[in-house]
Amino acid sequence: MGSEQLDFSDCELTTAKKQTKREKFLAEMEAVVPYEALIALIEPRYPKTNKKGGRPPYPLATMLRFYFYMLQQWHSLSAPAMEEALIKVFTMRRFAGIELISVRIPDYTTILTFSQLLEKHKLGKQIFETRKACLSKRGMTMRQGTIVDATLIAAPSSTNNREGKRDPAMHHPKKGNQWYFGMKVHGGVDKDSGLIHSVDVTDANMHDLLPAAELLHGEEVIYCEAGYQGIAKRPEMAGKDNTFVLAIRPGKRRALADTPEGRLQDRIETAKAHIRSQKGEHPFPVIKPQFGFQKTKLRGLAKNRYKINLLAEL
Repeated sequence: MGSEQLDFSDCELTTAKKQTKREKFLAEMEAVVPYEALIALIEPRYPKTNKKGGRPPYPLATMLRFYFYMLQQWHSLSAPAMEEALIKVFTMRRFAGIELISVRIPDYTTILTFSQLLEKHKLGKQIFETRKACLSKRGMTMRQGTIVDATLIAAPSSTNNREGKRDPAMHHPKKGNQWYFGMKVHGGVDKDSGLIHSVDVTDANMHDLLPAAELLHGEEVIYCEAGYQGIAKRPEMAGKDNTFVLAIRPGKRRALADTPEGRLQDRIETAKAHIRSQKGEHPFPVIKPQFGFQKTKLRGLAKNRYKINLLAEL
């Protein structure tokens, strides 16, 4: 028998009739990921040969699955944990194009090097824009309405690091009666599809209004919560024919009179909130608890902006 063959557990999985949740998920991702466009973007920066000699680099399509999609982003695993998962989990190896247990699997340093390559060439934003272009070609252009929102991402407050200091790019904002330490992620989400079409990362002290204009794409209807009061008067909005649907401040809503007019206004505010919560807030629960980005793992806004663009693309 040849050396390249499936082990017993892998043989059982290949003959199993029922698909697992992981297999269904990876099959869906295989169908929707624009691999050709992403490979064309990254390939000019990807090494063709190993400068140190030895084995040639892994195929770019394989590395893209390893790092970008398969584990580190969708399953929020570290590079060493991903290396171990590739060895143990057949469905993940098969998704990456490694059917046989005897085929060489990249170690975690190779995966880290690929991550550093993407970051070095600042490809996070370009990857996000490539995804948007692919959606546009499929007729999913997002032009009707945008829901603008922001969320706080916590940062480690520990000083147990090389510099002996907390991340200087992070700040302490106060939300309600609670203080936070971290950064802000601002997003523009399509009202109808719930797809995120623009994203920005700022320090946590920046007011939500300041980057709001950068989250828009045209003369769409803009849906905002009460914190965006005054957005229409911002100088960067001058000359734009936008319609704004803003929530009134909570105190003003609580003070609405118990009259037909007051009850009507309250129902209108409920409808506004329903639109914002149904679509606008959808990406943040995915990015934070599902993708494991409730707290920053990198220092500085530039590195975290790169990471957020990758997660927004996903």
